[in-house]
Amino acid sequence: MKREADGLPATRARVEWTARQIHDPVWRLRYLQSLVRGTPTHARWRTRKIIGLLTLMALVLVVAPLSIRSMGAVVVPPPEPAPLPVPRLEPARIETVSASSAQVWQVEKTEDFETYSNGLRIENQFAVGHRPRAYVALSYGSDGTGGEHQTDPVGIVYHTTESLQAPFEPSQNKVLKQAAESLIEYVRRRRCYNFLVDRFGRVYRIVHESDAADHAGHSVWADESHYYVGLNDSFIGVSFEAETEAGETLSGVSLAQIHAAAVLTEMLRSRYKIPAGNCVTHAQVSVNPANMRIGYHVDWASSFPFDKLGLPDNYATPSPAVSLFGFAFDEHFARRAGVRLASGVLEAERALVSHAQAAHLSLPAYRKELQGRYLRLTARQRR
Repeated sequence: MKREADGLPATRARVEWTARQIHDPVWRLRYLQSLVRGTPTHARWRTRKIIGLLTLMALVLVVAPLSIRSMGAVVVPPPEPAPLPVPRLEPARIETVSASSAQVWQVEKTEDFETYSNGLRIENQFAVGHRPRAYVALSYGSDGTGGEHQTDPVGIVYHTTESLQAPFEPSQNKVLKQAAESLIEYVRRRRCYNFLVDRFGRVYRIVHESDAADHAGHSVWADESHYYVGLNDSFIGVSFEAETEAGETLSGVSLAQIHAAAVLTEMLRSRYKIPAGNCVTHAQVSVNPANMRIGYHVDWASSFPFDKLGLPDNYATPSPAVSLFGFAFDEHFARRAGVRLASGVLEAERALVSHAQAAHLSLPAYRKELQGRYLRLTARQRR
């Protein structure tokens, strides 16, 4: 027994040396297994220990390459699904008139004012410049990466200043004029609009039409050929000195303001070939990316006098922000919108459901996809 014990280290060394010479792990394992039979108990235990270690090493050599290949397959991201095409608006609900039927031309121009053939007079004493107008009219069927670079406005957004209003009566003339002067200075300093119509119906040019005014903020609109995101550059901003109330049906602007806005609209549509369907209110186009809802600004949400300005009732147009980008709306907006604007929003929501079904997606999943498209598009615009 002592001789066997003394010979164990030498035997172990010979076994290990012989095993290392066998490069094939399978044959190495067979060799070690053959030694187990006929080996003394205490030596057999040591040999089995060696066999176990060598077997583990063999498995590592065989399995490791497979594991590495498997790990490589896991980290490779799957290809992103193709983006959904931008759905077109229903053409029957889009005004297709390309320009005003009336031809309006400039009659006189001085440093202080301009006059036009339809009776329009524009005051120029307060006009200022801003950044040059430039934007991309986005194409349907794309993910927002394709479109036409343009510099002429394609639409008009109507606003109200939402400033405090004095009673419109002769005894308040001094107050009314002072309020108008202060308002003009304020919007001029902030480059808020391209035009301002005061309560006496006087039209002031604030930011030249060749430049963009900061009037629409986060906003969306579309026509039969393109859609537009961020309307400061693509649309002219026209504001009434006025306040609006939630859900009101009659506007509080003066007859002089309505007449002035009508001839201003007629001139702008004639000059820039603006479709009637692209003459819309701020409440129709305003969106809030923070909560993905429409109606962040709600001026002219319900009582804009489209007919008195020679325009169709564009409140009935389905909201492009809802149907193209999945924006939602809340009770606050529904209360401010009233019946007229609500009809266009609800029709856009019905179109959204139809588009989701056609894409074989649930409404929440489809809405999330469209909202993600909007966020990616605006991120590209910021860059």
